[in-house]
Amino acid sequence: MPDQSLLTQLIEALRALPGVGPKSAQRMAFYLLQRDRAAGRELAAVMAEAMTRIGRCERCRTLTEQPVCDICANPRRDPALLCIVEQPADLVAIEQATDYRGLYFVLGGRLSPLDGIGPAELELERLATRLHDGVVREAILAVSSTIEGNATALYIEELARGAALRLTRIAHGVPLGGELEYVDGGTLAHAFAGRRVL
Repeated sequence: MPDQSLLTQLIEALRALPGVGPKSAQRMAFYLLQRDRAAGRELAAVMAEAMTRIGRCERCRTLTEQPVCDICANPRRDPALLCIVEQPADLVAIEQATDYRGLYFVLGGRLSPLDGIGPAELELERLATRLHDGVVREAILAVSSTIEGNATALYIEELARGAALRLTRIAHGVPLGGELEYVDGGTLAHAFAGRRVL
């Protein structure tokens, strides 16, 4: 098999990005090579630096350049509140959309035995230690309502058993401003089952 050309390697490397297919990758590669080589060099330099310097926070497992992220290092955050999310992007979404001022634990995925993701990969023993340390008073599960997300939530519920804390889960259902006739049946059934007293 002959070696791939640099152009082919660049296109294949760009395809590693989520949502980027062969045509999009080819378009990006040609754009950078034909129109904006300076941006391509900057992208390559920043990418190399990020891959080298960004790691996981020692406390919450989010992405950071420091041993402890800014959120965990902030003394104004409430250590009695712990929000458990699947990915660093979920943490960012909560920070941008809410006034939540507690701490986080980033799982880095959800339980999926078929994909080889078990409790060890999500460091669930480390989470169990935090749940039972006596500091956390409420743990908020902010995981997806997929089959794997629900399995992860059930596993964490078992981990929290016996801990002196309140375990809650974010609501799922009809989106704000959504009209019932356009909501899919599964979402509507979940929202209906999770109704609350007014």
